[in-house]
Parts: sequence; C-alpha cells; structure tokens
Amino acid sequence: MRVQNGGVGLNVLVDGDDDAPPLLLLHGILGCAETWNWMVPRVVDRFRVLRLDFRGHGDSDRAPGRYAFPAYVTDAVAVCERLAGGPVVVVGHSLGGAVAAGLAQTRPDLVRGAVLEDAAFADPVEMDPARTEPADDENSLLDAFRLMRTTIPQAQAAGMTAEQIAPMVAASPYAGGGSMGDFLLDDGLLTLAMGSARVDASVLDPVLNGEFERVHDITKPIEAPVVAVAADPAKPDAVTSQRQLALLEAAGTDVTTYTLPGANHLIHDTDGQREPFWRIVDEFLSKLA
Repeated sequence: MRVQNGGVGLNVLVDGDDDAPPLLLLHGILGCAETWNWMVPRVVDRFRVLRLDFRGHGDSDRAPGRYAFPAYVTDAVAVCERLAGGPVVVVGHSLGGAVAAGLAQTRPDLVRGAVLEDAAFADPVEMDPARTEPADDENSLLDAFRLMRTTIPQAQAAGMTAEQIAPMVAASPYAGGGSMGDFLLDDGLLTLAMGSARVDASVLDPVLNGEFERVHDITKPIEAPVVAVAADPAKPDAVTSQRQLALLEAAGTDVTTYTLPGANHLIHDTDGQREPFWRIVDEFLSKLA
C-alpha cells in the first residue's frame, strides 16, 4: 500500500483484520519493513499490522537531502493518519525507536503505547561524532556506517540482489569480535541485505555529519505507556545508554526499562536475543489489550 507524504511516496505493508487495533512497526536506518517479518505471525491474530518503509528505504521513494529525524516522524504521522483508523501501538528499532518516541511525545493523540528497541535518541551529548572523548569510545556503528556509505552504492550499481549481499553481511567483522554471521539469525541477515539492496545510502549523511535534530525531549514525559529495551552497554554497538534509560524513567509516567545481557544493537535479529525481546513485547501488547 502507498501513502503520500509531501510528495514522497511511502510503502506500507499491511496485514490483519481491518477492524483490529493498529500496530505500527518501524525499522532502523538502512533497514526495511521486512525486518519485522518474524513478528507478523505472532501478532496478526490480535492487530492490524502496519510496517512502514521510511523515506529512502525499502520500496519507499528516495528523498535526497530530506533525511533528518523530523522528516521520518512525518512519515509515521502520515501512516497513522491515513491508515491506522485510531491510535497505534508502535514498536521501533534504533532510528525507528527514536521516531516512535518522537511520535508519542509530539502527537500523543496518535499513540497508545510504544516499545523502543535500543533507540537512537539523537542525544547530542552521547552521539555527536565530534565529541572529545577518546576514539575508542566511539560507537562501532559509526565505523560501519562510514564503510557502508561507500559499499552500498557499489553493490547497487553492480546489480547485486539481497541474496548476493547476504553472504557479504555475514562475513562483515563485528567490532566485538568475530563476524556478523556468527550471531545473526539467517532471516536477520537476509532482511539486512534486503535493506542494503534498496536503501539510498545518503540516509547516513546526517548521522555521519552529526546533524541531529531531536524530535523527542528525553527529559520530558511521554503520555502513553513506554517500554524501552537497551542492548548490553558492554557491547561496542549499543545505542541506548543507561543514562538515557534513567532519564526516560525519571520523566515518564508509565515507563518500564530493560537491559538485555549480552545483546548487541541488532537485538531482534540476533540468535538468543529475539525471544527475550519478544517476551517483553508480548507482555506489553497483552497489557494494552
């Protein structure tokens, strides 16, 4: 299904009964709607599931120069207003988690609950690559993004399919040791490759340039119930910090936080981490139901 937002065509995958309560699933940067394929069979009997490809991602239109965080929030708003038929429960990973938080805070009329999976809150104190802490303190995702900013356009220009890109993803080194294929689930590898095959790599430019436009003030409350799930802070690619969890709890009226031991940033794509994450999500959805 297509939704128009300011001249940008957005792709939305829709599953479930039209009369069921809406569940909006939001992927991370470089990802795509298919990253949630595994969740759909688990929720489709209870929800009308809406999976958005953000602008520049998946099968949505590219919008060079218009990839700031506020633009992604407008994508989510457009889907909610035109397809949801009522307030959504929103689940978002990384970029999608930040958008979910921004959506819930700026448009509380559209959200009745939010799950934030290692959300990238665009906190300039902790995420600005120009900060003065030692280089080895830098999140390893930034190094990976710098490499992918070059390699993704090359793979696309060569006409590589997701199936051809997946082995390259699996062989990519992970800063914590070993390769991506050592810990990612097979379907997670494939959907990461599906995202890389179709993304506009310039979506990375605001991140790499430190151009963070916050859409969520972490020091102010979100009206709807919130669950925030963080990766293990010992992992080099963990994004949601313990400081941020504490701020969410201090500001919130109904906030529950979790830190998953051993989890890297790609929580729901990781062998051994998807099921603990799912149990948290399922409990939250059941509570709201």
